[in-house]
This record gives sequence, C-alpha cells and structure tokens, in this order.
Amino acid sequence: MHLRFPSSSLILLIGPSGSGKSTWADATFREGQVLSSDHFRAVVGEGPRDQKASERAFQLVDQLIGERLDAGLLTVVDSLGLNRRQRERHIEMARARGIPVFAVGFDTPAKICKERNDRQGRPVPVGVQAQQLKRWPAVRDEELTADGFDAVHILETPQPAYVVPAVMWDAPAAANRQSVEPKRLSFGLQLAKFPWEDDEFGPMVAAVARRAEEVGFTTLWVMDHLRQIPQVGSAWEPLPEAYTTLAYAAGSTERIRLGTMVTAITYRNVGLLGKMLATLDVLSGGRAVCGLGAGWFEAEARAYGYDWHRPGHRLDVLEDALQALPMIWGPGTKPFTGKVIGLPETLCYPRPLQDPIPILIGGGGEKRTLRLVAQYADATNLFGDPDHIRHKLGVLREHCVDVGRDVSEIEVTALTSALTQADHRSLSKVIDAILGGNGASERFAADIGAGTPDEQIGRFRAYADAGVDTMILGVAGLQRPDDLEPYRDVIAAFR
Repeated sequence: MHLRFPSSSLILLIGPSGSGKSTWADATFREGQVLSSDHFRAVVGEGPRDQKASERAFQLVDQLIGERLDAGLLTVVDSLGLNRRQRERHIEMARARGIPVFAVGFDTPAKICKERNDRQGRPVPVGVQAQQLKRWPAVRDEELTADGFDAVHILETPQPAYVVPAVMWDAPAAANRQSVEPKRLSFGLQLAKFPWEDDEFGPMVAAVARRAEEVGFTTLWVMDHLRQIPQVGSAWEPLPEAYTTLAYAAGSTERIRLGTMVTAITYRNVGLLGKMLATLDVLSGGRAVCGLGAGWFEAEARAYGYDWHRPGHRLDVLEDALQALPMIWGPGTKPFTGKVIGLPETLCYPRPLQDPIPILIGGGGEKRTLRLVAQYADATNLFGDPDHIRHKLGVLREHCVDVGRDVSEIEVTALTSALTQADHRSLSKVIDAILGGNGASERFAADIGAGTPDEQIGRFRAYADAGVDTMILGVAGLQRPDDLEPYRDVIAAFR
C-alpha cells in the first residue's frame, strides 16, 4: 500500500507516544515539511518532553502552519493529535485556505509503544502514556471519521507515502474512466531545449525525432525563436533555427508531422515564409504544419533588428498572412493586398503536397486571436488547465457561430510540460537529478506536471473531457531518445 498526498496539503499525524509517528515522518518527508510539537517544546522550553512549554510550542506550530499553508506548501504536523479541539483548529485553518487535510493514524500495539518509550532518553511518564493508549481507540474508531478530513489513513505498519502535484491527486479515478470509457487523444512532442554538444547536435535531433515517431507522437514541434526564451533557459543556450531543424528532422522520420510552436509572423516576409513551408512540405512528403502567432518577445525582436509594433499592428500582419498563405500555396500568381502586407505576385513552386498546408494559430486572446482562429485556422493551440481551456473553447465557439463555421472543424491542441517515469521512486530520482539539489522538488514536480504513467493518463483524460484533441508535451529533462520511452503507454491509452 502506498499513500498519496497532494503537494499542497495539511497532514496530521495521530497516535500515542511510541507509535512511530516521528520515525515515519522523518523517513517520508523532507526537512522543513514536518512541524514537530516536541521540537518546538525544546525551542521554547527545557526539552522535547517539557509539558509546561506545550502551550507556547503549539502557538508556534499554529503560526507556522498558517504561513506554510498560505504559501501552498505541504505541511505535516507531528504531535499526539489526540486532542480533538486541536485537530478541529488545524482542519479549520486548512479549510479556510481551500487546502485538503488528511489524517494518518498509527495503530501500533500498546506493547510496542511502551517498549519504544522505555528506550527513550527522557521517556513519557508511564501514567501519561497509559492515558494516551486508553484514549486512542475512541479517536481511531469514532472521532477521526467524523472530524471532516478529506481522507483518514490508519497504519498498522509503516507504509511508503508519495507527494504528487495537486493536479495528479484525482488522476487515478480519471485514468480508470479512460480504461472503461476510452476517448481518443493524439500527442505531439515539443523540443524547446537542446542540451547537446555541437558534435552530437544533429545526430541527437534525428534520434529523438525518430524515437518520438516510434513511441507514438504524431507531431513534432520546435519553438520559432531566435534565442532561448526566459521561461525555458538563458539567452545563450543553444536554440537552432526552426525551419532548418524541421527540415533536418524530416529526413530522419517517415510519419510524424512537423511544425513550429509558433512562428512570429513579423519575423519573416510572408512570401518567403510561404516558400519555406512549401519546401518543408515537399521534402517531408506532405507533413508540414504552419504554426503562426502575432509574436510577443520584444527583447528578441529588437536584438535582431526587427521593428516592434503594438499588438494591434502585429495582429493585422497575422490576419494578412492568414489570407495570403493559401494564395501563395495555390494556383496562379495573383497579387495580394492586405491591411499591412502587399505581394505583387503570389508565386510558389514547387507547390506543397498538401492542399493547403494546415494552419495552427497559437494564443488565446478572446477578442481578436480566437476570432482569427474561427475565420481562418485549421487548429488552435491553448495553454492552461482543463477548466481554462474549456472557457477558451466557449469563446471560440461563439466566434464560430458569428462567422458561420462549425467549431468541430478546428483541431484543439493544448501545450503543457510533462515528466513521467514508471513509479514514484524513479520519478523522484529523475527530479532530483534535474534539480541537482537546488529548489523544492514538490514545487518543481507541480510546475512540470510530473507523474507516473497512470497519473498522466488521468491528467490527460481531463483535457480530453474539456475538448482537447491533441496534447503537445514539452518533456522535462529530455536528453536522450530513451527518455521518451515512458510515454509509450500513456499515448497508447488514448488510441
């Protein structure tokens, strides 16, 4: 049996002295996550057994509980927990912040509790422990189930426990739903980091692309940025030019579709962009996807000498491109005149194999961007949790009604980060290796969407329920092709 707790939660350890609470807590949780009443008695009194210091110790415990819960941090309270009023106070503190609270009771035989107490340097008085042991059955059998905990776990023997991102907490139930009533979902892989030396750069791009195809990813995406973005890394990290990279990957693969996530429309003349995409489509055998956006990274644009315009102007350029590109890829050489862009001829040979190349628009701006999706795009890429995406799709649906289009014609993609391993122990090792001892593993795990394959299946089922057709994953810590293997079962669950 493995216990699971969400990374933002309050856990109360409950049981008589000698029942093993502190030993279990020390083996299960990181330093700083456990607030021990014994520790704070020693801080404000003469030692961990100084009962005269209990009131002041619990004042400190309560203060720190509040501060940690306000910060969304996992908090474990290691005290007897036999005082119902204290438990109710702690439950109320968690409820007031919308944070789940759990009880872990230690049902250790009285004989073992007494033996452990006798071995302590400063044991609890025999009479005091006897009262605790007498009180415990009523707490275990009657009070805990009525206290209002989100879950109560009674341990007869110590059990391993894992902390999971809050988004993974309900994932097992959703994964079971997927196995009983499956939904289809496709998966794409986004390459945002390229952590390879120059002499292995090309071979690793090719090897990762091939493995992605083998594992079951149906699309491969690269960011169309001119230098690394702050959300991913430092400006001097290697980041290859997008279309050159996609063309190279095309020669190493057979089926996987290839696109940018996404091209800032102001970085290339739209005629040249159309020519580049047509060439990529021909070279790849008809696998190109045109990912477009209005651009956002001003520092990058100015560093490369591009003019930087207000959002409205950039969206005008985007709308012009959405009208011009199908003309560039189609027959004839008609001129194009838009709000901002003008092309004397829309000439492109060879023409793309696809008629036309599908266009994906990145961004969720509700007034303009999603309307452009409704008017011109084959796909939309959105960010956020399933509820946020559900809201955005409601807005998109309204735009589709306005322009007379069926929203079901538009593929819905969602970009998110992910990390998966076969079990929690392996997952923790990978996270520790990525962090290198720096930072909090629980917060990092939540930020990157870390979980086991079953948890990921449940997580992605929630996106499918929200209306997503394709999940695009930025795989954390991706360095070698083998790092993609754990995703094989996740992808297979949605076929």
